Amino acid sequence: MELTRDILYVGVNDHRIDLFEGQYAVPNGMSYNSYVILDEKIAVFDTVDAAFEQQWLQNLEKALEGRTPDYLIVQHMEPDHSANISAFVKAYPNAKIVATNKAFVMMKNYFGDDYAEKQMVVKEGDTLSLGSRTLTFFTAPMVHWPEVMVTYEDKDKTLFSADAFGKFGALDVEEDWACEARRYYFGIVGKYGVQVQTLLKKFSGADVRAICPLHGPALKENLGYYFDLYNTWSSYGVESDGVVIAYTSVYGNTKRAVEMLAEKLKEYGCKKVVLNDLARCDMTEAVEDAFRYGKIVLATTTYNGEIFPFMREFISHLTEHNFQNRTVGFIENGSWAPMATRVMRGLLEKCKDLQYTEATVKLLSALSEESKAQIDALARELCYQEDIVNKKEGTMSKYVCDVCGWTYDEEQGLPNKGIVAGTKFEDLPDGFECELCGVGKEHFTKEN
Repeated sequence: MELTRDILYVGVNDHRIDLFEGQYAVPNGMSYNSYVILDEKIAVFDTVDAAFEQQWLQNLEKALEGRTPDYLIVQHMEPDHSANISAFVKAYPNAKIVATNKAFVMMKNYFGDDYAEKQMVVKEGDTLSLGSRTLTFFTAPMVHWPEVMVTYEDKDKTLFSADAFGKFGALDVEEDWACEARRYYFGIVGKYGVQVQTLLKKFSGADVRAICPLHGPALKENLGYYFDLYNTWSSYGVESDGVVIAYTSVYGNTKRAVEMLAEKLKEYGCKKVVLNDLARCDMTEAVEDAFRYGKIVLATTTYNGEIFPFMREFISHLTEHNFQNRTVGFIENGSWAPMATRVMRGLLEKCKDLQYTEATVKLLSALSEESKAQIDALARELCYQEDIVNKKEGTMSKYVCDVCGWTYDEEQGLPNKGIVAGTKFEDLPDGFECELCGVGKEHFTKEN
C-alpha cells in the first residue's frame, strides 16, 4: 500500500484475534502497522505480531523490489510490534537497529540478545539522514511504555506516532474512527494523560501532514480534528455534553430507578443520556463513555456489606485510568442497611477534581414516593447545574411558615425531600408543604 511515493505500508490485518491484550474485545480485528521509507537509504518502521512473520516479510520484500534495508526503526517494544526483530535481523543481517537505550534493554529481556553490533542508540532530538529526507526522533515515555519514541520525517512531513493516534480494528473494515480510537486511547494509553500532553506539545508548531500510527489507518486529512481530540482526551476534558448512568441491578428495582432518571433527564432537556448495565455491557465501552461525557451517575445495590462486584470493577477501571474533572451522582439500593453511596464515594477518593451532586437517591428495596422525588431532584441538578450554581452565588432568601414558624432556606433546600440546595422558593413544587405543620406555600412569608 502506497501512502506517498516513497512511504509504503507493509503491515498486516489480524482477524483471528478476539481479545486485544487479553481483555479488549475487537470484533473487527486489529492491524499491526509497519512502514518503509525508500530513499538513498531505506528505513523500515517496526515489525508486527509473531503470528504474521511470513506475511510481513513477504510484504516487505515486495515493497523493497530487490533493495536491502539499511535501518530498522524500533519505536515500541510491545510484542505485537517487536516480535519479528530477530526474523528481520536474519533476513537483513547488515541493517542497523535504531531505538532508545531502554528499548535495547527490553530486546535483551525478550530475545536474549540486544544486537550490540547493530545498535544505533538515539535520544531526544537526534537525527538520521536517509538522503533527501531526515528523520528526527522524539522520546515519548509512557505513551504507553517507557522505551517509546516517535519519529518525524521532514520531506513528506509525516509523524510516525507509535501507539499514539491508534485504534482498534483491522484496516479492511470500514468503521467510525473516533469510537474505536477513543476506546483504544482510554484503555491503552489513558492513564498517562500528562505524558501524552508532553508529546503533543512537541508537535504543537510542527508542520505535520500525515500521521502513521502502529494500529489503525494512516491519517492524512483534517489532522486538526485528531490533534484536538487527543488534546481533550489527554487533558481529561469533556468531549460531549451528556450524562452516563452506569448501574447494576439484582431484581430490577435499581434498573427501574435509573430508567426513571433517564426519562427525567430527557424531560429536562439533557442532550444525551447513556445507560450501561455493567453486568452485561462491554466494560471497556462503559469506561469510554465515562471519559467522553462530563457527568456520570453510579447506581448499585449494597451487596455483602459492600457494593455489587461489577460496579467495583468499573470504578477500579476509572481510578486506574485517572478519572477526573467530572460531576458524579449516586443512586444506592439496600433493603436494611444501604451503604453503597459511601463505598462508591470512598473508592473515588483518589480521583482529582470530582464534583459530587448534592442530590442523592436512596432506595429501600424498591421505588417509593420519596425516592422518586430524589430522582427528580437529581435530574434537575444534573440538567440545571449551572443555574443552581448561579442561584447560590446570588442572593438566597428564607421563607417562614405563618402557622408554626418553620423556615425554608433557599440556600440549603431540602435534599431529603428531593429539593436540591439553591432551589428558589418560587421554584418549589406545587405540592410543597411545611415540614412541621403541613400547610402549603401560600402560608409562607419571605423573611426580611
